[in-house]
Amino acid sequence: MTHHTLNYVEFAAADLAATQTFFESVFGWQFQSYGPEYVAFSESGLEGGFFLSDVAASQAQGAPLLVLYSDDLEQTQQAIEQAGATINKAIFSFPGGRRFHFIEPSGNELAVWSDK
Repeated sequence: MTHHTLNYVEFAAADLAATQTFFESVFGWQFQSYGPEYVAFSESGLEGGFFLSDVAASQAQGAPLLVLYSDDLEQTQQAIEQAGATINKAIFSFPGGRRFHFIEPSGNELAVWSDK
């Protein structure tokens, strides 16, 4: 571990099983259950977990936006949609790349970007 660097992130999740299945199938994250109210993930670039809760993170409400990287933005968007997530901001360009935002099964907003 490196001193003073981001090390772990936690998300609320209303449906731990659906959220775990989504991130496993789309992004290949690995999970470890710690009982009925918490599941940790790894193989994501930044380790973290989901805790059982009825709230969700959204950029509009001031929550931090976690952004994943993709080598193929359109393919990733298609996989996300096929896995049941909702695209809430279509692909748009910005200096240095393109990205889109999505809502995963428990209601948390994340984004995916690419420099391609």
